[in-house]
Amino acid sequence: MITLFRLACIAIFLIAAAPQSPAQSNQPGSQSIAASLAELVQTPAVSGYEQTVSKIITARLQAMPQHYNPKTDNLSNVTVTLGSGSPRRLLVAPIDEPGFVVSGITPEGYLTLQRLPQGGNLPLFNELYAAQPVKLQTAKGAWIYGAMTGVSIHLQPQRQHPPSMSDLDNMYVDVGATSAEQARAGGADVLSPLAIDRHFYWLDLGRKYASPAIGDRFGAAALLELLRTLDAGKLKGTLTVAFVTQQWLGARGLQKVLYQLNPDEMIYVGRLMRPLAAANAQAGGRRPAAEGEAQRESTPGFKQVPGSGVVVASEKPDAELSGFAAELKQAAGQINVSVAADLSAPLLPRGGYMAQAKFPERTVHLSIATNFPSTPAEVIDAGDLNALTAVLEQYLEGSVQKPLAETGAYAEPGAPDRPATAPATEAILKKLTETYGVSGGHEQNMRDTVAALLPAWAKPETDDAGNLILHWNGSTANKPPDTKSVKPPSIAVVAHMDEIGYEVHAILPDGRLELEPKGGGVLAYFLGHLAVVHSGQRLWPGVLELPEGWDKPDFQWPRNPRQMFHMDIGARNPEDVAAMHIKTGDFVTIPKQYHKLMGRRAAARAFDDRVGCTALVAATWALGADLKGRDITFIWSTSEELGLEGAADAAKHLAAQGKMPDYVFAVDTFVSADSPLESKRFGNGILGQGFVVRAVDNSNVVPRNLAERVVSMARTGNIPAQYGVTGGGNDGAAFLLYGATDVALGWPLRYSHSPGEVVDVRDVEALSRIITAIAQSW
Repeated sequence: MITLFRLACIAIFLIAAAPQSPAQSNQPGSQSIAASLAELVQTPAVSGYEQTVSKIITARLQAMPQHYNPKTDNLSNVTVTLGSGSPRRLLVAPIDEPGFVVSGITPEGYLTLQRLPQGGNLPLFNELYAAQPVKLQTAKGAWIYGAMTGVSIHLQPQRQHPPSMSDLDNMYVDVGATSAEQARAGGADVLSPLAIDRHFYWLDLGRKYASPAIGDRFGAAALLELLRTLDAGKLKGTLTVAFVTQQWLGARGLQKVLYQLNPDEMIYVGRLMRPLAAANAQAGGRRPAAEGEAQRESTPGFKQVPGSGVVVASEKPDAELSGFAAELKQAAGQINVSVAADLSAPLLPRGGYMAQAKFPERTVHLSIATNFPSTPAEVIDAGDLNALTAVLEQYLEGSVQKPLAETGAYAEPGAPDRPATAPATEAILKKLTETYGVSGGHEQNMRDTVAALLPAWAKPETDDAGNLILHWNGSTANKPPDTKSVKPPSIAVVAHMDEIGYEVHAILPDGRLELEPKGGGVLAYFLGHLAVVHSGQRLWPGVLELPEGWDKPDFQWPRNPRQMFHMDIGARNPEDVAAMHIKTGDFVTIPKQYHKLMGRRAAARAFDDRVGCTALVAATWALGADLKGRDITFIWSTSEELGLEGAADAAKHLAAQGKMPDYVFAVDTFVSADSPLESKRFGNGILGQGFVVRAVDNSNVVPRNLAERVVSMARTGNIPAQYGVTGGGNDGAAFLLYGATDVALGWPLRYSHSPGEVVDVRDVEALSRIITAIAQSW
């Protein structure tokens, strides 16, 4: 749906799509460090709820050739101890990540949240969760899907004070339930941990890795790789390797291990931590910083970037390495690994609620640099991770294993085989939703998939604008006798194939891509998240960069409607980009996947307007080849998000040929206010209560008698129907100039133009049924 922002030249943004999880499509050897890292990051482990990842680590240790016998304590810390005597060494890595826990359920079935950690310095963390697909764990350990609520951009222009997505009071989770009872029956309940849905990606031919929480797991992956290749016979003294929990909650797991083991030396392997702002320093205080409080005053930023090698954490960014850190740097030098210092907060919080554990005098915090730390688009360098593991091996036994190489491209999903019988509506919806096609001439994959899902008798044509057109022109000989004196009206039904996204505008000297937006949306839903470049039949993952200053307390999202955006695909120069066959004109999307929610509801990106396309495909199967004298045209249009371009071209050509339809039924999203974040002065368009007549939007007003006629027809056919007022525009407006009447139809959609859109499949089925009825008898 084209937004008012676009029509008013205020739109911006980015988006959309990748096919399957890289873990499914391009998994490396099961013994590689990347395989361990992929498995670890793809399982959420919110602080205090790390049990599932602890079990994964235990299983990996037990399956190694050494057949380790790990121990798990009451905090879910996992430890392995080798050797005996002195020195007593401790290698430790955290396994938890920031996230949320369900704190309540509203009567309408939405989940409310509390963040874990409740304080801390996590810029934009809450905001980058808005309108994203999420997963939560039931009390029985199963994972179920949901979508974080978000404001719909089409409904915001007339609101003076839209809700802030950074405020926890505005954060709700939609699991598809319509009541608290249904939510609980489906497994969602208070104390369920919740985190953003995620996949693990190899960037730039495997030179970089990207995933949410990757900075919270690389240390664990490094220690697993170390244990896999370790020759225990070369060890001196006692070595304990610990995978600790609740690091974000006062380092509780680490403190317990330290208290119990009292080691002679410790190497902690984990992310650099942002210090709290000076405004929150409380000498000897016990109260954690309140959420948002950590943003009052700037703190120095990290200096090292991915590719810098191994990093030693320091409370001073340019500290000279001495003591144990200098020994490790010397060991690294023996294998040509660079080691430098960078800023990090202390591993143990000052104050806190536990008695402070004592660090051994010989303690070092080793790390590697990350881009966009603690965001969904966090990136690390594969070489840095291999180097970190090699330094640990060199220090412990003086030998280094050669790292395995990975690859980074994934296959573009192809069109399905043509079905012999009518597919279920939801099967059509899932296939079309997971197909990619950005506005501006990138709809070919979508066009092929729509055509492939039509019955064999259907022979659609493609016009010069890329629109896919299917026409019925029943002969008068087939008309029933009682209709000879009345000529039925000619009808066109239009749904658009395109989705919002980006196009590669330029390749920069440093290997980054400059992107031009194709369609509008809320920037926080896309920037700072993973994305893919579609180049031919290959998908290359990367991250959509946050604007400069994103981690500063006074950050404001840019509002320039002609702004370009940047994408990091791991390349270092244009030659690297050329080696991946990426070129200007390729399109970029946010990965998407169809997830079933509770009841008949589902969440995904680009339901706008995959639902409309689905309804037309399903109606084609229901109508059959012969419509007995009816003049019906179905149009799957292009570039709607750029200003109804495909529909405008189709309307112009039909008018020039004297074939302008009497009525155009434009099928597009009814952006619903059926959400706790939206103003109820818009028609709610309640999910599960049927298709919607878009009686009023920004591009058209449906004549009232025709809106009532559609609803009356629906009630006669026992088809659930609604009508109301929404924002945005529709393809039918392009036909008004030539005399056609636009009767816009839709279905209720929550969180429009976001990665976490939510629909009710019953509304999609109702939409296809009313389109069928209109084609047969309007």
